[in-house]
Formats: sequence, C-alpha cells, structure tokens
Amino acid sequence: MSQATTLKPGQIRHLLRVTGATSRHPERDTLVLLLGLTCGMRLSEIAQIEIHDVLHPSGTIRSEVSLRAAITKGCRQRCIYLTHVQTVAALEQYLAHRHRLGQGVQLGQDRYRGFYPETALILTHKGSKFYLNTKRRLNFDGEAVDYRACDSLQAHVTKLYRDAGIRGGSSHSGRRSFASNLLAKGQNLETVQLLLGHAELDHVMPYLDVSEKTLQEMFEAVL
Repeated sequence: MSQATTLKPGQIRHLLRVTGATSRHPERDTLVLLLGLTCGMRLSEIAQIEIHDVLHPSGTIRSEVSLRAAITKGCRQRCIYLTHVQTVAALEQYLAHRHRLGQGVQLGQDRYRGFYPETALILTHKGSKFYLNTKRRLNFDGEAVDYRACDSLQAHVTKLYRDAGIRGGSSHSGRRSFASNLLAKGQNLETVQLLLGHAELDHVMPYLDVSEKTLQEMFEAVL
C-alpha cells in the first residue's frame, strides 16, 4: 500500500498559501492542516477535540493539550503542544471566525471566550460536529480491531492537498510529515514514538520518510 506524501518545509508553506487563498473555509482548514503538521494529530482526533481541550476557562490557549484516551486511535492518552507560532495564530483566527458566525457561542458568558466548552473545536460549514464512522482493521498483531474515522474530513483534507498540486498528498500526510521532519531535525525515534502516541517503536517506522542526505549525514556522524 502506497504511503502518503511527506512534505518538506517549502511544500508546507505552499500548501498553506494555496489553502488560505482558495479554500471556502480558510480559517478552519488552515488550522486543521497545522494540527496535523505541527502536532502530529490524526484527523479523527482533530474532529473530536473540544473547546475546553484547547482553552482554559479564562479563555487563554492551553500550551499543553491532553488528548483523552476516548478519542485516540489506540485508546492511549497523550499530550500534544500548541506552541508552534503558526498553529497558535491559526487557532486564534479560527476562534475569532467562529465567534463572528456565532457557532457554539453562549450569550453573556465570559468563560471559554463565550463558547460552550464541550462543543467540538472543528465544525462543519453548517456549524455542526463532524460525523465519525466505525470501521475495522487488522492491527500489527493481525487482530481485528474497531476504530473510528472521519471520512468526510479526510476526503476534504485530501482535496486541499490536491488543490495545492501536491501529488500523493492525503489526510495522513500531516502526521507523516510531522514525524519525518522531527527525525530530520535530529530527534530520536523514541521521542517521535512518544509524540505520535504509539505503544511500540516498530509502529513508528511506516510514518518515517528519511531522505538520502539525512542517511548520509547519520553515517558521517556515527563516530
């Protein structure tokens, strides 16, 4: 099975520029892309995180976000970090956009910037939560397990890559790019494993796309 394309920094900048210029929902779509590219989040997780997951009651953005076990593919809680400047800016812009549209806003409330705290962060163009489908797959041990996927959001994100002219780009490209770019910057596999939320180190390998130059540099620096 072919792997989703891994994006280099220049491709990421191009993807975000095109999305900002051509998407019908640029604030939302830019944030969705960045949550994958800078936080390594799956789209099913992005579809399920809620306002209280990313905001303190005071309305400030949480730098550390706990992904509840109930929304992760492996049912294992992990933390992601909203510290990348572009992602924080995109979140601010999207929340302001939602406020202007009145999506999930409760009147006369100062907590959580006036949003209902248990509403989904990412909403459809109609202002509703994205629907998730229950599917079955074989895990690394060959056992059949159920998981939840957001087919509509996956198809939409794949279209964003296609509209930007990125061949092989799909809903999984953000997570693969996150892992591969961390490795290229010198992070070890154990760190990548922790940030992706995988139980076994072997599960990380399909996400990695290491360039020939990086491999050469590894050999040169072995001693």
